[in-house]
Formats: sequence, C-alpha cells, structure tokens
Amino acid sequence: MLVSTAERVSRNTTGAINDRIRRRTLAHVACLASASPEAIQKRLDELDMEWDIERCLETMASSFTLVGMLLGLTARKRWFVLAAVVQGFFLQHALQGWCPPIPVLRRMGVRTAQEIEYERYALKVLRGDFAALAREITVDAGEVLRAVRK
Repeated sequence: MLVSTAERVSRNTTGAINDRIRRRTLAHVACLASASPEAIQKRLDELDMEWDIERCLETMASSFTLVGMLLGLTARKRWFVLAAVVQGFFLQHALQGWCPPIPVLRRMGVRTAQEIEYERYALKVLRGDFAALAREITVDAGEVLRAVRK
C-alpha cells in the first residue's frame, strides 16, 4: 500500500513511539515558551543541524550498499547480496515508508522532517516571527500555536 510521503514513517511507527516523540517536541517548545529570542534562535540552529529519518536511512543504505559492493569485488561475490537486500529494503521504504531500521531509529527518537518543522514553526510563533501577519489577518498568536499543534 502506498501512503503519502508526509505520513509514511509515522503511520508505520507504533503510537507509543509517536507519542513519545511528540511529547519530547512539545517539551522543547514549552521549555522555551518564555525564553529570550536568542535562546529560541539557539534551538532553531540546533534544529537546522538535526538529521531527519530520511537522511539517516539514505546514509545507512548507501554505506551498506557500498560495503557490500566493495566486499563483493574484493572478497567474495556473495557479498553482492548485501547490496541487493539493502536496496530492496530501501525501495520498500520509498514505496511504503517502512524498512527494518525504521523501528530502531524511531525508538532512538529520530524524527521525520515534518516533526522537526513542527517544532521549528512553533518556536517561530513563540518568538513572534508571525506577529505582523497575525495582526494583518486578525488572528491571535495563541490560535496559530494551537493550529500548529494539531
């Protein structure tokens, strides 16, 4: 079954793990609710450096594939199977959003790009980045934050 790109990892992750990741994100935002703009910017800079699950999987898949190919060329040909299996799982992830490393990475707290962006925009709302826009369209910043939380 093919699922949307934005939801494919979270749909293939248990609810408990998704909840733990969501709670951790909300805790980061709540911690900075009354912080200075500099503290919020520091957290935004950290988010810029955070690897999302796609980047982790791409790095792992290409590393294992290269190792399998290198060993297949220099040691035994049966190592080419490693490259084939890894790429098969990587294709499965691209189509369905699941492959063997996903549950492990999610338990480790690796987030999707969408989950990272959720925190980023919540922090920008707290910092007041959208205050002028909110005044123009007569929307309360609290309403925007509640909308972001959904």
